Amino acid sequence: MKEKQDKIDRRNFLKTMGAVGLGSVLASTRINADPNDSKVTDPNTSKEPQKPKYPQVPRRKLGKTGIDVPSLSLGTNRLDNQIILRNTLKWGVNYWDTANSYVGGNSELSIGQFFSKNPQERKNLFIVTKASSAKNVENIEKRLQTSLERMNIKHIDLYYGVHGLSDPAQLTDELKQWVKNAKKRGLIRFFGFSTHKNMARNLAAAAKLDWIDAIMTSYNFRLMQDDKIQAALDACYKAGIGLVAMKSLGLRTGHKIETEADKKVTGHFLQQGFTEVQAAIKAVLADERISSACVGMRSITEITSNVDAVLDKKKLTQADLGILAQYARTTCSGYCAGCADLCDSALPRISCISDIMRYLMYYNSYGRHDKARQLFAEIPVRVRNKLLTTDYNLAEVRCPQHLPIRKLVAEAVRKLA
Repeated sequence: MKEKQDKIDRRNFLKTMGAVGLGSVLASTRINADPNDSKVTDPNTSKEPQKPKYPQVPRRKLGKTGIDVPSLSLGTNRLDNQIILRNTLKWGVNYWDTANSYVGGNSELSIGQFFSKNPQERKNLFIVTKASSAKNVENIEKRLQTSLERMNIKHIDLYYGVHGLSDPAQLTDELKQWVKNAKKRGLIRFFGFSTHKNMARNLAAAAKLDWIDAIMTSYNFRLMQDDKIQAALDACYKAGIGLVAMKSLGLRTGHKIETEADKKVTGHFLQQGFTEVQAAIKAVLADERISSACVGMRSITEITSNVDAVLDKKKLTQADLGILAQYARTTCSGYCAGCADLCDSALPRISCISDIMRYLMYYNSYGRHDKARQLFAEIPVRVRNKLLTTDYNLAEVRCPQHLPIRKLVAEAVRKLA
């Protein structure tokens, strides 16, 4: 009974904190304390570390790096807000993930503004960024220097030098030498890549390399059902590569609570005391191979809800995981699993179908209309002109998710062109 009461009290506390005003938030954070407000202390008094005012999210080892990172990390791909940055720190979410391209560079600039006002906090944060759209080591070096300048820092803790790896061939010996040199110069501590298509192949290849420290990969209750991804994750974990999950919620294109399958899974988890989003985070972190789930958080309410999911000691049962697996199967036709090789082999003249599916997801599920249109516009004109006249039958036959590719491509053209 006491455990149940404690859980209820903590949930009420978190909900209350999610509703507090800006003034209360700033007043409660250590980084906003007046630096001149010092007190004379008794030298005989024990100098034990001050206990945090808020519950701290659990921490896990990031592979062979030996670094402890929070099991929930902040994705800043839609963020340029100082308030969000400050609030994540209260709960111990000190792993901040950004990229050269996020919010047109404003994500990194926002972090730089934070450090300009709070330089003492640099030592308490694990900063991660990516070399967006870099085609070679010269591009990677240039983007690294830009990121350092924007964020007003001297080194990156974890640098994803390949942002969106699609082919292991991109992990060249030249890149390996660049990584060694960048570490020697003290510009980066650890190196890796992010990947959201052909994940199984990329992970399996990386497991054989001794210079990849960490990987950020799409992983959620849907992708858990893929045996090849599971085998590749195993190989990386055994090799000591830190694994960070992104796209952890498994949102499908145009996700709405409208079908019987949606209502069933939502109702089930509400009865357990958490939302389907919280259940998705719990499912990812139930996998001990995953060091952290990186989630974009745009409001204090989202922060407290996601932190609550991580702090809650109630674990998903096998029955709960079974319900998520069934839901993944039932709604698979609305989710692209990123197995781009299958589409590319069926459509050699249009090797961007998985990208188009992702852009459509940004538009429908994330509400990122401008970003989706911007990315779609980067597809070569000669390819875009073929999208509505191409025969997608073979690609649809090969798609393990049974996506109605022709229909979804037409929707993308209508909304994004």
